[in-house]
Amino acid sequence: MKIAIVTETFLPSTDGVVTRLKEAIKYLRNQQHEVVVIAPDLGVYEYEGAIVEGVKTTTLPFYKYRPFALPNKIVKSLLRKHNPDIVHVVNPALVGVSGVKYAKELNLPLLASYHTHVPKYLDYYKLYAFKPLLWWHFKRLHNQADLNLCTSQAVKDELDEEGFYNVHVWKRGVAVDRYSPKHYSQEMRSRLTGGEPHKKLLVFVGRLAAEKEIHKLKPLLEQRDDVRLAIVGDGPAREQVEQTFEDTNAIFTGFLHGDELNQAFASADAFIFPSVTETLGLVILEAMASGLPVIAAKSGPTMEQVEDGRTGILFENEDTQSLIEAVEKIEDAELMQTLRENARAEAEKFSWTKPSEQLLEYYEQVLGSIKMKQAN
Repeated sequence: MKIAIVTETFLPSTDGVVTRLKEAIKYLRNQQHEVVVIAPDLGVYEYEGAIVEGVKTTTLPFYKYRPFALPNKIVKSLLRKHNPDIVHVVNPALVGVSGVKYAKELNLPLLASYHTHVPKYLDYYKLYAFKPLLWWHFKRLHNQADLNLCTSQAVKDELDEEGFYNVHVWKRGVAVDRYSPKHYSQEMRSRLTGGEPHKKLLVFVGRLAAEKEIHKLKPLLEQRDDVRLAIVGDGPAREQVEQTFEDTNAIFTGFLHGDELNQAFASADAFIFPSVTETLGLVILEAMASGLPVIAAKSGPTMEQVEDGRTGILFENEDTQSLIEAVEKIEDAELMQTLRENARAEAEKFSWTKPSEQLLEYYEQVLGSIKMKQAN
């Protein structure tokens, strides 16, 4: 089949959505399907044999960190040009609005997937009053799709409650061959601990934004001089986060990729995950594949991935004492070894093949359902 993917984010951006799309596209291309990606124009025009069609970008005044593509009539021209069998709109919000609109206008089968919990983000930007409007906006878009996907059961339950139509969970995956304990590097550990590799090393990997709640880790560093925190990533709140952690034992690396990222994971003692706004958090599974116990704030999607006391340690959100007690458990060498082994074994259950196969099955399900309706 020919598949058009309209997405708000793609290469060279780095995030969980892009990771998932890359793996899906590789699988679809290996199965000889044609793929066209319609995405913000960031200079990438081909990936694994898939055509990438760029849409003009602009920088929004409230989020200057990266450019976005706004709704654009060119999406209609591109859909006409490629005439796909199905359109998959990923995270419809801006350019994805055009993906939904023109797929419906051109009578093309439509699937949409929900990856970013934007309504919940508003709590971190003091924009609470706009939450009902955002929920209305996203529900209006998604309910035009023949089928919707999200990335965790907890989010599916929430979307069902909000009245989203025909929602299914798109399973998680991880590149178990890429992320591995074998990438441990004494040199990287020394770098991430500021030259003190004998200290306990916690690593955070992700976008630096208010909703990631990294600030919640500061009291831990203030109370534990033997703990070092490596913050790997970049984002709109980097300057603010760096100011927050000034005069603490935190190291900022910016984005790391490839071998450096693999080493950063594998060279730490544990992965720290303070956010409760994720729709999943693929980075958790990447840490587990690297043999890292995950120390995470309790939330529905996180608790689907981390089993307290078996693959990681969970703490109560907004509870500094609970966080500190969770981190104290890394002193127990026997427990840590068990958590490491269990984390890796758990991650090995989740290759990217199954989620990619599942996506193709959903495409076929949508097409089959439409053919049945037409036949009747």
